[in-house]
Amino acid sequence: MSQRTEHQPSQSATAPTSASASASASAPSPPRRDVRDLFSGGRLTVIPRKAARREQLLAHLTETLFAVDREYTEPEVNDALRTVHEDCSALRRYLITSGRLTRTRDGRTYRRAATTR
Repeated sequence: MSQRTEHQPSQSATAPTSASASASASAPSPPRRDVRDLFSGGRLTVIPRKAARREQLLAHLTETLFAVDREYTEPEVNDALRTVHEDCSALRRYLITSGRLTRTRDGRTYRRAATTR
């Protein structure tokens, strides 16, 4: 019930909106959700569909599963990813397309990408 009153469109057109807007602007933004809620018993329960949430997961996987200055073979990448989820090919693809892992043209060698931006 309280959620309904907070989100009613009719209130957004009234004068108190500026007061509530300034209150929300001064309030700290909610903390970003931790990726721990995507895991159960050390296993990834779901690969997020939303890009921003998936990026959080990919950042976590990159940092926890892959060393910065090491080359990996595809079977090594797959084995590392299987420690958290059976669909290692999807996770590997997401890591490559996001730029978090790089691979040679022949696909034999993978590396954790250098941190950028």
